[in-house]
Amino acid sequence: MLSRPVALAQIWKSWFSSHSLVGNKNIILMGPPGAGKTTVGRIVGQKLDCPFIDIDDDVLETTWNMSVSEKLQDVGNEQFLEEEGKALLKFTASGSVISLTGSNPMHSVGMQHMKKNGIVVYLDVPTTVIMSRLKSMKVDRIVGQSPGISLKDILQFRKQFYKRWYDIRVLCGGDIAADIVAEKVLDAVKRYQNSELETFISTRSSRSERSMEKDTHKYFSDVVTEGLAPDGGLFVPERGLPKFAAGEWQSLIEATYIERAQVILERCIHPADIPASKLAEIIGTAYGENFTCSKIAPVRHLSGNQFLLELFHGPTASFKDFALQMVPHIFAYCIPRSCNYLVLVATSGDTGSAVLDGFSRLHDTDKQRIAVMNFFPEDGVSPIQKSQMIGCQKENAWSVGVKSDFDFCQTAIKQILTNSDYTGFLTVEYGTALAAANSINWARLLPQIVYHASAYLDLVHQDIIPFGSPVDVCIPTGNFGNILAALYAKMMGIPIRKCICASNENNVLTDFIRAGVYDLRGRKLIPTFSPAVDILKSSNLERYLHLIANEDGQLVTQLYNQLENQGHFQLRKDLLEKLQQDLVAGWCSEEDCLAAIHSVYSTTGYILDTHTAVAKVVADRVQDRTCPIIISSTAHYSKFAPAILRALRIAEIKQNPLSQLHLLSSYSPLPPVHWGLLETLKKKGNGDHQVCAADMSMLMSHIETLIQNHFM
Repeated sequence: MLSRPVALAQIWKSWFSSHSLVGNKNIILMGPPGAGKTTVGRIVGQKLDCPFIDIDDDVLETTWNMSVSEKLQDVGNEQFLEEEGKALLKFTASGSVISLTGSNPMHSVGMQHMKKNGIVVYLDVPTTVIMSRLKSMKVDRIVGQSPGISLKDILQFRKQFYKRWYDIRVLCGGDIAADIVAEKVLDAVKRYQNSELETFISTRSSRSERSMEKDTHKYFSDVVTEGLAPDGGLFVPERGLPKFAAGEWQSLIEATYIERAQVILERCIHPADIPASKLAEIIGTAYGENFTCSKIAPVRHLSGNQFLLELFHGPTASFKDFALQMVPHIFAYCIPRSCNYLVLVATSGDTGSAVLDGFSRLHDTDKQRIAVMNFFPEDGVSPIQKSQMIGCQKENAWSVGVKSDFDFCQTAIKQILTNSDYTGFLTVEYGTALAAANSINWARLLPQIVYHASAYLDLVHQDIIPFGSPVDVCIPTGNFGNILAALYAKMMGIPIRKCICASNENNVLTDFIRAGVYDLRGRKLIPTFSPAVDILKSSNLERYLHLIANEDGQLVTQLYNQLENQGHFQLRKDLLEKLQQDLVAGWCSEEDCLAAIHSVYSTTGYILDTHTAVAKVVADRVQDRTCPIIISSTAHYSKFAPAILRALRIAEIKQNPLSQLHLLSSYSPLPPVHWGLLETLKKKGNGDHQVCAADMSMLMSHIETLIQNHFM
């Protein structure tokens, strides 16, 4: 099976020789007027010892025998663009650095001609900086300007064309010097041509094993497809995550959520795996129309120094939508066309409906070759969550209730995925491969990094804090994925001081963070009002331990073998000290959870969901109030209506989930009852769902039956 998009990889290798950064291709600098393309281009040309060509001076003015401004005044805006495009079509060069005009990208045919023999580098400068530069340069007219249309409007309008054509983006925030921008361009081009440097390793692989497996590198496309490493570990980037300079983060303060997501994910996903244009399409599809709030992940002031990061505006009303509106499209792009795929997922409540909804939105041709099976604890989710998972079933998406808890479901999927005899049988017999969509899949974590970074930038944008001032974050945590994404955002340069891990009565993580002992002996899972964190075996903790252990896969393997065989492990003192530099923990009882919901509603009119209430209680207890704290509001309260009605001390609670939501809605709550849940519960869905015993052979039988029914 080919590990990445083949056609792209073949084009890739032909673009550069192994001895030259440029070869016979051009580096083409693109951006708005005032972006510094000409100055930067000259510096890049000098460093590479290759020709520099300025389209304005060296092509247009020599072709027209007049200045560009004279030509614009002579023929007008529309004709100017056409004349400019014709000049591009007659232009050829190789092995050069080329500076485009600010309006070149608006001529489609001309840009197609230029891209055939070059890499387009977008110098992305904030509009406010460009406005200031143009003013100081005394530029009073650019192509497209006319009475009633401001310079700012034109610059905003042009962004769509720049975004259409670039291969590489270089962030150029503030008053960054041209020679520094030139270095960034060279670094970006080197990264572009060296996809081999961005490989992934297992959290359980030793350094000696990695040195022996150089010919079997895993890339982003591979880890998305495979989900779990063959040795049972989790995939992580071998060279870590990219780091953004302070100025680069600051250049995103004015950006929209979708723009921030594009910039951050471009740096985390190599264009050999997903080109920038395709990534933009995926992000636009995921967040363009599927979220009810235009800000996607708004930050709302709650009280005092506490702010809520609202992560429930997606179609299934939980933070899982941020990843699972994107991952299906990433998955469909990355997998080989020669094989069908069945995606397995275990859920403690929210993941299930988010996975089912996300994969059901694929194009029809993709739905024919990709199906998803969702396993959830039959008696371990809220009634509305169960109704939602049944209602979200589609022709390629099914739910199976398991007579056990989430930990059994998650462990079973890991064992199935690493059972080479079984997966091999499915591939040979049915032409179907298995994959995972839980947060054990690396692609699930990346979109979560975005909203933690975006929340910080929103506080800066709202003048709550200046950039560089620290914040704390408090996250209700079970499987450790969401809080790990916040830790990753911190590593990438977001000034997060402490990540506060908030547990419910299943407080194994709290005990671990406080004492360094992960101990499952004698623990039984306690069903709570916050089922998404009713988890004892926290999968993504493994990635964090691998990180603080300096990628010591042998140590991670030893710890998790001990957990599997003996039910516990203990961190060394030095690792616990590292961990406690990043993490603080606390837990919340059921009574305190309901009391917090009632208290916040009484004082503000705002309704917290049960998981957010857990985080609120813990934040009140452990945060020192010396800086703002962002509390992740991970789900909409509508999903937990019985608990919310009880917390609000409403006596009559009807059993029907739809009636419960209508009752809540009658109180005119803030925020309103979630529209997506109402619509899902109004539908009959695809009837009932399958229920299965907590038995591995039964789960495997369900998988095989689904494959036969859908793919054969």
